[in-house]
Amino acid sequence: MDLFAISLTSDGNFEVTVSRVIIVISLAVFVLWGIFKLKYHKSRYSEFEIDEAEIGIGNHKVKIKPHDEDLQIAYQIWVELSTRKIGIEIDEENDVIVELYNSWYDFFKIARELIKSIPVKKVRANQSTKELIELSFKILNESLRPHLTTWQAKYRKWYENELKSPDSKEKTPQHIQKMYPEHAALSQDMMHVNSVLISYKKLLEELIHVQ
Repeated sequence: MDLFAISLTSDGNFEVTVSRVIIVISLAVFVLWGIFKLKYHKSRYSEFEIDEAEIGIGNHKVKIKPHDEDLQIAYQIWVELSTRKIGIEIDEENDVIVELYNSWYDFFKIARELIKSIPVKKVRANQSTKELIELSFKILNESLRPHLTTWQAKYRKWYENELKSPDSKEKTPQHIQKMYPEHAALSQDMMHVNSVLISYKKLLEELIHVQ
């Protein structure tokens, strides 16, 4: 039995005849493709249950079922975390605290503006978007802001004065910053915030599937 045949009609046109086998196979392939796309879509936008305790900002859980708007938010914040000196582990021996503060402060402002740019109708219409925004603000307001408020201004004032000291002319920034009277407490708190931001970045990576 021919799977398909081409013949010439009496009026000079070509006529293609396709067997039922070809039709059945084509339908089967189409159905399987549809099932695959549906499963891929569900897996890609599956529900995330986030334990805030694992991130380090609380003891509650948040459920996020990401859609396109959520993924766009997550992607933009992830880019900022990944391209600034904020989303990677701090090197206490070599990183300069003032430079870290510059990066952290800039990230805080940019993340806030990115979230503010989301139309309120999208936030009201999508609980998942609201949850992602609230989680982001929680990280900014309960981890990053308290550290900057407590340490940044007084450390910068001390550091600027220390740089002017004749005794510091031959010292590296890394050496000078270790002379800060509260260096141990500042460093401990900074490392905690750093771990929160790294965990947050990893969460965003899972949401947007960049790894």
